[in-house]
Amino acid sequence: MSEAILTISSKNYSSWSLRGWLMTRFSGLPFAEKVISPDDPAMRAELLLLSSSFLIPNLAHQGLRIWDTLAIGEYLNEIKPEAKLLPADLERRTRCRSISGEMHSGFGPMRAALPMNLKGDFPNFKVWARAQADIDRITEIWREHLGLYGGPFLLGAERSLADAMYAPVVTRLLTYHVKIDPKSAAYCQTIIALPELQEWIEAAKSEPDDMEELEVEF
Repeated sequence: MSEAILTISSKNYSSWSLRGWLMTRFSGLPFAEKVISPDDPAMRAELLLLSSSFLIPNLAHQGLRIWDTLAIGEYLNEIKPEAKLLPADLERRTRCRSISGEMHSGFGPMRAALPMNLKGDFPNFKVWARAQADIDRITEIWREHLGLYGGPFLLGAERSLADAMYAPVVTRLLTYHVKIDPKSAAYCQTIIALPELQEWIEAAKSEPDDMEELEVEF
């Protein structure tokens, strides 16, 4: 029996659940999933951006409950340092925390305009100026760090907490056919090809459609 339980919401729509799940998978910690019902008010608040504070995902492990995605990542790094969710090198670790924090607290216009929808496909989607500004900043972060550390991941040869944080953005850019520079596009292909992300996407595609509010093209 798994010693850890990760509570998540919709695999199709929940970017925060995806981040926490990827971090936990990257860490190597065995865990069981607990998926809350689409009728749960906490799930709907999260997916419809109706709250500034979410308790999903959360990780239960050895008598502790850890919520907030960055806190989960920091905890996993403490108990599984060999997974290197945070790089050993101080400079890279500091950058990892900085760009992960920027993702955690920013980019609201993009989140609202391009909701995560792994079953969606919107080739003629119009990206408005405020969301485009967020996308421009994100791809700037990607190009800078790929250039600094040589890729294929943001902090170099090994995937990190930062790659888990930006993975849902990758899915959004592909869902809405957003045009981006070649280096950023190559990074998107690296992330989307991760076996863990492919596993999540397959599960998302078999999920019932229960959130009509998110089944629209804005």
